[in-house]
This record gives sequence, structure tokens and C-alpha cells, in this order.
Amino acid sequence: MEGLPTTTKGDKRWRSKNLQTSKPSLLMAFFSCIAWLYVAGRLWQDAENRTLLANLLKKNMEQRPKVLTVEDKLMVLGCKDLEKRIVEAEMDLTLAKSQGYLKNQLRQSESFSEKKLLAVIGVYTGFGSYLKRQTSRGSWMPRGDALKKLEERGVVVRFVIGRSANRGDSLDRHIDEENHRTKDFFILEGHEEAQEELPKKVKFFFSTAVQNWDAEFYVKVNDNIDIDLEGLIGLLEHRRGQDSAYVGCMKSGEVVSEEGKDWYEPDWWKFGDEKSYFQHASGSLFILSKNLAQYINVNSASLKTYAYDDTSVGSWMMGVKATYIDDNRLCCGSIRQGELASIIYSC
Repeated sequence: MEGLPTTTKGDKRWRSKNLQTSKPSLLMAFFSCIAWLYVAGRLWQDAENRTLLANLLKKNMEQRPKVLTVEDKLMVLGCKDLEKRIVEAEMDLTLAKSQGYLKNQLRQSESFSEKKLLAVIGVYTGFGSYLKRQTSRGSWMPRGDALKKLEERGVVVRFVIGRSANRGDSLDRHIDEENHRTKDFFILEGHEEAQEELPKKVKFFFSTAVQNWDAEFYVKVNDNIDIDLEGLIGLLEHRRGQDSAYVGCMKSGEVVSEEGKDWYEPDWWKFGDEKSYFQHASGSLFILSKNLAQYINVNSASLKTYAYDDTSVGSWMMGVKATYIDDNRLCCGSIRQGELASIIYSC
């Protein structure tokens, strides 16, 4: 019995304590292993996703068409000088316009036998101005055959109007029906007829008129004035051949800066501390020579308009070498004995 090993109480306590200490260590090692496997799996998955995304992007870039510069395209087409030719063509076109090129020249030649007109007179009217038009037709403006004979003398007179905001509505139809009867309208197809659009209407009128008729002068008239037509024709005949003529009743005046008041100018701050308009012809009637009308036609896209058509035209004339002609016969008044032409306004 003495040769057999014996276990004391101290040994049992040590072994029990060792087992109790090793259990948490095993659990910690187990959870650490799980955590490592999880992190490694996520990293592998992220790496795989990045590889997949990179492959997709690469494939997309390969499928995307190559962005060619203008120079590359010209090289491919074998037209390296094409750009230069386009620029030269645009310069030639601008020069041709400035020298009197008219896109409807063939139609004009057929209509007017290549005879240059003295004037195109545009009488501004609106959708609600039928009675005013009838008054003009019954007083100074010729009708029917008389209108044709006036054109044979070299003077075209037309009521000028745009189109309704709702194209083809009753307003447009009434104008078309009236024009079918009277044949005395000049309809601006690209212009929307509205009171607030009058400054733009003057650009459309001069630009379109100079493209449709070859004349010495282009005249803007309101439909609320009475005109001594023969006197006006005599005034224009006297100035035939005069370039850069800007003719009218010249005036200037205060720029109204308070919104809600009559003649309010939204761009009032552009006129300086004095708030005074530059010299310009009264909007009731003024005359431009052909080269000034052509200037408006060529530069219409970049010309700034103000609240009113007369000040707008006056601002455009400041940028060119226009000859300002202040003719008091074109001011509001009555016919005075011995004067060549007096314009009777409905003042």
C-alpha cells in the first residue's frame, strides 16, 4: 500500500482551481477565433466587391464611345480647313447683310420689278384696335386699288401686328379674316402681340421689313394719329439717298423710377444720378434710313430693349453714327399753313 501514489487535499484544490481558470481562457480564444474569421470574411468580401466594381467600371469605360475633339473629327473627315471655311462663310454672310443682302430678294424682284421703294410705313395696331384701323382707312390710309397705286409710287403702307399668345385663337382668326378682306396687314409671325412686348415689336418690325422690302426709309407710326400722307411722302422724297438718317420729333425727359407710376422704367438705375433719358425720337412717328434698319436686323439678338419702343430705338442709335434730324413737322400739332407736312396727333 505504501508504493501507491496518494492524492492530498492540497493537490485536489490546485487542480480544481486550474480547471476553473482555463475555461474563460478557452472561451476568449474561441470568440477571438470567431471574430477573426468574421473580419477576414468581410475583408475578403470587400476585396471581391472592389474587384467586381473595378471590372464593371473598366468594361463600361471600354464600351463608352471615345470623346473626340473638333480637331479629331476634322482629321477623321479629312476636312482640316472646314472650320476656317465656316468662319469665312459667316463673315461673308454678316458682310452681305450689312451691305443690303435680303433673303427674299427674288420675291421682291418679282413683286416690284427691281424698283427700289421710297418707304415702308408700318402702322402699329393691336387686336382691340379695329375702330382705329377703320378710322385710318377712312381718313389718310388708302384702300383697295388706291393702296396698290400708292405702292406703284414706291410707298408701302401696312398695319403691323403680331400673333396671339394662344396661336390660332379667335384673335388671330379675326385678324386673318380682316386681312383677307383688306390686304393691308403686315403680320409678324414670330412676335407675340402684347402691350409689354412693344419694345420687342419694334425690333421685329424693322428686321422683318428690311428683309421683305428694299426701301430708302422705314417708318414706324402709331394707329392713333392722323397723317398728312402726301406731306410725309414729300418729306421722304426730299431726303432720298440720305444714309444713317434718324428722323423724328426729338425729345428727352425724366426717367420714372417709382414702380406703379405711369411711364415706369424698370432699368431706371442705368440712367445715372440725373435719371434723364437720352435724346430720342418720339414713338408716335419716326423714320430710319435703310442702313439703320439693316443694323437692327443684323444685331437684333444682342440689342437691349427698355420699357418703351422709342427709348429702345434711341439707345440703339447711340451706338452707331446716326444723323439725328429733329423735324418739328413730326411733332404733335395741327396743320399750319405753308408747312410741307404736319402730323395731326390725337393728343
